[in-house]
Amino acid sequence: MNAPQFGSRWQAGAGQMDRALYDEGLRRHMLRVYNYMGLGLVMTGLVAFIVGTTPALYVPIFSTPLKWVVMLAPIGFVLFFSFRLHSMSAAGAQALFWTFCAVMGLSLASVFLVFTGTSIARTFFIAAAMFGATSLYGYTTKRDLSQFGSFLIMGLIGVVIASIVNIFLGSTALQFAVSVIGVLVFVGLTAWDTQSIKEQYAEGHDSESLQKLAVSGAMSLYLNFINIFQLLLQLTGQREE
Repeated sequence: MNAPQFGSRWQAGAGQMDRALYDEGLRRHMLRVYNYMGLGLVMTGLVAFIVGTTPALYVPIFSTPLKWVVMLAPIGFVLFFSFRLHSMSAAGAQALFWTFCAVMGLSLASVFLVFTGTSIARTFFIAAAMFGATSLYGYTTKRDLSQFGSFLIMGLIGVVIASIVNIFLGSTALQFAVSVIGVLVFVGLTAWDTQSIKEQYAEGHDSESLQKLAVSGAMSLYLNFINIFQLLLQLTGQREE
């Protein structure tokens, strides 16, 4: 009579142990993702600040056609990273990520020429609060956010197209609309990407693959944060006189 009960208790205990090991592994994986992202933002911020406040550095860049190379280079990095991630080693993916963060810093250096330091700092903390709240929601919610994926991607495409069109139109109203809609889209993508990163870990991978997944996840969240920050800066940033 006691044998089946003992077996059931043993199986339940083993299941709890497996769940605890899984949860601990997931926690370490997500911590690695956020660490990569955080260090990437630090690198971007330092490069942007140093270049944006040093005339000897920003004048040769932003007063010449070189500025277009600096501004468009991050797009090339993202495309290269997306297509080549699976064929790269974990070390190669990390090296590309750090290089991308530095290049993004060069691209963002111009914000120090346009906006006041106070408004940049204020916008950064607002963006950090929005990002943190939505990423936490994506991590903890039991709701399946994948159903919103196609809608968010369509919104992202629309924001990109409208932004390109507005380069030629220079419409303040269109820029305002793009900024508002863009913030909503990237906030949604933050929650969606966070849940996706969590689910990808559940699929089971070796240590090399997990390392690349962490870098890939950090890249996705990093891009969401950068875009939220830039769009909020367009909405609330105080321009230099």
